[in-house]
Amino acid sequence: MNGTSDENFEARLDSPHADEEGAGRKESQAATQDMEVLEVQEPGGNLQPGMEEGASADIHEINKVATEDCAPIRGGEQSVRTLSVNVPRMPHEPGVYLFKDAKAQVLYVGKARDLAKRVASYFRAADTLPVKTRALLKNASHLEFVVTANEKEALLLESSLIKRYRPRYNVVLRDDKNYPALRLDPREPYPRLSVVRRFENDGALYFGPYHAAHALRETLRVLHRVFPLRLCKSRKLMPRERPCLNYSLGRCLGACAGKVTQEEYRRMVDEVVLFLQGKTDKLQNLLRDRMQQAADALDFEKAAFYRDRLHFIEEIQESQNIVSNRFLDQDVLGFVEEEDRWTLVVLFVRRGAVVGQKTYHLEEVSGEPPDILASFVQQFYGEGRWIPDEIIVPVELESHETLEEWLAEVRGKNVRLWAAQRGQRRALLDLAHKNAREHHRSYLRQDDPFVEVLRRVMEIFQLPRLPRHIVCVDISNISGRHAVGSAVTFVDGKPRPSLYRRFPIRTVSEPDDPAMMAETIERLLTARRRPFETIDLLVLDGGKSQLNRICHLLETKGLDKKVPVLALAKEKDKDVGPEGRGFYEKVYVPGRKNPVFLSRHPEVLHFFQRLRDEAHRFAISGYKHRHRKELLSSALDAIKGLGRKRKQILLAHFDDMESLRQATLEELIRISGIPEPVARNIMEHFRKTQPSGP
Repeated sequence: MNGTSDENFEARLDSPHADEEGAGRKESQAATQDMEVLEVQEPGGNLQPGMEEGASADIHEINKVATEDCAPIRGGEQSVRTLSVNVPRMPHEPGVYLFKDAKAQVLYVGKARDLAKRVASYFRAADTLPVKTRALLKNASHLEFVVTANEKEALLLESSLIKRYRPRYNVVLRDDKNYPALRLDPREPYPRLSVVRRFENDGALYFGPYHAAHALRETLRVLHRVFPLRLCKSRKLMPRERPCLNYSLGRCLGACAGKVTQEEYRRMVDEVVLFLQGKTDKLQNLLRDRMQQAADALDFEKAAFYRDRLHFIEEIQESQNIVSNRFLDQDVLGFVEEEDRWTLVVLFVRRGAVVGQKTYHLEEVSGEPPDILASFVQQFYGEGRWIPDEIIVPVELESHETLEEWLAEVRGKNVRLWAAQRGQRRALLDLAHKNAREHHRSYLRQDDPFVEVLRRVMEIFQLPRLPRHIVCVDISNISGRHAVGSAVTFVDGKPRPSLYRRFPIRTVSEPDDPAMMAETIERLLTARRRPFETIDLLVLDGGKSQLNRICHLLETKGLDKKVPVLALAKEKDKDVGPEGRGFYEKVYVPGRKNPVFLSRHPEVLHFFQRLRDEAHRFAISGYKHRHRKELLSSALDAIKGLGRKRKQILLAHFDDMESLRQATLEELIRISGIPEPVARNIMEHFRKTQPSGP
């Protein structure tokens, strides 16, 4: 029974942000777990503030320090990061370390057998570090660590922290569901097959998991036709005078009505178990013997029943792709890494036959293959998941022995992590790698039409690189009021809403679009989690004045040579040519007097229009929100201590706003729910806002 399921997943690297008008996220709190650990103290002998003496886990923070024994990294013209860590003060103990940004958001969680050595590995020469690691360290402002009793506890704590904080630079699978499986409890008098999503250590038999729902449905359909166990959902078999319709259809043995003895039913259960365990040779021999016995007893109807089941099993065997003669349950991991994109395939081999696979697409994860695969294994085989006899991996994983010990503990039986080099296991790895390569190509092929447009953009405007990461900035306001700046991001030609940003303009009150755009980009510089120079193209919705202002701003920031800038201006009546309206949008380029018209490149023109329209839509929605908020606000909003409930009390008591304005202090105090201090605030507010006489 073959069941294949492909789903696209990506590591969660950028979480959506609310507008700056709203409240920010709550800061992450330091995590502690109840475990026996080696107590570590800060140099002064004091425990970390907020931790009680004798606590079971100590989280230590190494802030930005400027001491001689710190290990900063510098490279090129400027420092790769501002983070400096006093490495000699780190303990040589197993544990977990957390990189956090200035807002205390967890960026990365890692584990180590030796914390000091592992953290020191981040402080090598800048040119020897991977690009993604340098980006992590540039965004990090401080480091925290937790010392654990042993490496296995470090692994468990790391997994717990990743699930809790979902850090941007860790592999975080969105596929957090448990796959369905079949459960059969042989201790019941009349066992039945049921569908479950968690594997429990309850003495029952579990078969699966099935990584595609249709594969499970097909398996049940066939089982009920060939091995007609009871279908009623009650655990305890309820006796009936007449069997249900399933008995008449040949899909049930009618145990509830006494149509089958418990011994005969038990034989059917044994056959189902053999079939689901993949022991088809033994099952076929058993069915042949029973068919022959029935034929010898001249019970040809029963002999035909066994014959049909034999034919069915033979058909199943012919349809299965047998890839191993070991007849073990194996999961095989294959991956392809290209630039900042990963495609990872898990091939499911059950009793020597390939029964399915799962595909994951990861983007911009930080770490080397052994670390990333180890993190994947931790998350994929979490609590309640089915774990096979062997997990075959292409490289030796980080903390190999610890992972094996943890997997065996979760499963209740030995599990082997096998970095195969030769033989049948190597052939399975090659098959998984081939699948990963094909899925990776298919995944990239989805972007082909956009890649061609981006290549044309690069050629027309002579950009230094393919503009895969484009940001478009727009401003929305009326006469300078309620102004909002928006920055929308397109990645590989597609909008990426999780990277959209919107900023209420604060420093400009006059209708000055270039100044508003400059404020938007300045704030974007600090709001982005990624370095600003990772933008391949910055597009402005405006003309020469906006372009000149932003070019000057980038020059003062030292980014003018790193981030290409274009300005897209709407066509005017004098620009319209023979093709008609909509084809003569103008693109202004730094250092060029005349604009570039894209009427000869309609695919590029339409892409830019789509980009600008999305930025305009996002800015307009922000403007409407601010404008609506002011229109709906009443004169009572500015009064201190007057919330929604008290406003409703006042408006219910007074007929209109003028009656409230004329009320005395004594009248206000007598109203239930309005305390005296609030009543005085109301009187003071209306006294200040009362128009003065002539």
